[in-house]
Amino acid sequence: MTTQHLQTLDKQHVWHPFTHMSLWLADDPLVIVAGDGMHLIDSDGRRYLDAISSLWCNVHGHRVKEIDDAVRAQLDRIAHCTMLGQTNDQAIILAERLIAIAPRGLAKVFYSDSGATATEIAFKMAAQYWWNLGRPQKHEFIGLTDGYHGDTVGAMSVGMTAAFHKPYRPLLFKVHYAPAPFPYRYPVPGDCGVHALAAIEEILKAHHQTIAAICIEPIVMGAAGMIVHPHGFLTGVRALADKYDVLLICDEVATGFGRTGTMFACEHENVTPDILCLAKGLTGGYMPLAATLATQRIFDAFLGEPHEGKTFFHGHTYTGNPLACAAAIASLDLFDKNDLIASVRRKSLELTELLSCVNELEHVGDVRQKGFMVGIELVADKASKRPFDPKQRVGAAVCRRVRDRGIIVRPLGDTIVIFPPLATELIQLREIVDAVYAEIARIGELPSVSDRGDDQIAGDF
Repeated sequence: MTTQHLQTLDKQHVWHPFTHMSLWLADDPLVIVAGDGMHLIDSDGRRYLDAISSLWCNVHGHRVKEIDDAVRAQLDRIAHCTMLGQTNDQAIILAERLIAIAPRGLAKVFYSDSGATATEIAFKMAAQYWWNLGRPQKHEFIGLTDGYHGDTVGAMSVGMTAAFHKPYRPLLFKVHYAPAPFPYRYPVPGDCGVHALAAIEEILKAHHQTIAAICIEPIVMGAAGMIVHPHGFLTGVRALADKYDVLLICDEVATGFGRTGTMFACEHENVTPDILCLAKGLTGGYMPLAATLATQRIFDAFLGEPHEGKTFFHGHTYTGNPLACAAAIASLDLFDKNDLIASVRRKSLELTELLSCVNELEHVGDVRQKGFMVGIELVADKASKRPFDPKQRVGAAVCRRVRDRGIIVRPLGDTIVIFPPLATELIQLREIVDAVYAEIARIGELPSVSDRGDDQIAGDF
């Protein structure tokens, strides 16, 4: 099929996620047909550096021989079998590998298929844990403002992302929100980490008898705009959870598997959560797979005779899918083979140097980075931190122009996100930063908000 034919069929039949479809229908959408290393290839043969890791999940690049071979070999054995009442070898092997590299104290792996399901499982586990212990009143949660944990009902409840979830507020359960420690835009003077911890403690003092767990994205809040927490905040949250007898859930869907320079972000402060949520990079960006890891203490609370009602009645059709597990095992092998964590740490320092000039641009208010997670916040006025009028969609327009240079990035509102595969080479990182720098420098040339021409794209996430 020609590009035009594919675009026409797409507009006729496909409803895209996180996409302004009214703009999409007026655009000429990019149609990807292949991948090669760090590049995506469109239906006209043009190549683009994948600087968002195909939505934050690709680790080693596209068409990686070792992962391709592992999936092909598994296809010769079996593609899928249920884990309800039985098991499979790939899920068993992967679970052992995950526990071996996870923060010490995590002992059990519950599989699902996406980040939202991983967090939804965590919330259900936490609530039923207390129920099984005879404390059913502990069913509420603490979340952070602007947190994001997915788009299922439970995940929306604990993540307070108004732009995404406002229409669904009547569906959501009760959550206590504490302010996210956002150094660049924290509304109160002083140490935002200390203030945010104090706010969490105030909630716990008043409500710890009814709170099941605190849920945070450790170290970096992705969808909020790559907000990097001040050092010590995660440790403080762990201490408060222990002090007030509530569980700590860490959502590492985005930060896990090397993204921040350690295998899991919790390692930066040597914290073990009671429940850890994983997805995205778990299979190297190849196949849908998620995992919710729990401590032995939590697992033991679900043991008992069937008539006692302690069983965790939750599941997914494709739980522990052998193909996905085989891809994940091969991905973990590559972490070891290529010493990838050390490589990310080294290249992250180089990336910091590359980004230093970006911070000097007139319309850059803040550059936030942890490992291979980068957010560049654009502002109308640098001195006052005044944002652009969101109707202008400046971030979207900049990303479209960067795409014309052969680099795919996406905005979170007016924060430009750089999130390349961990195997990206330094020369490619420089190419990405140079393109972003050039187009941010041209913000004054962008058309007015009333012009929905080639400088508008259909998505802001």
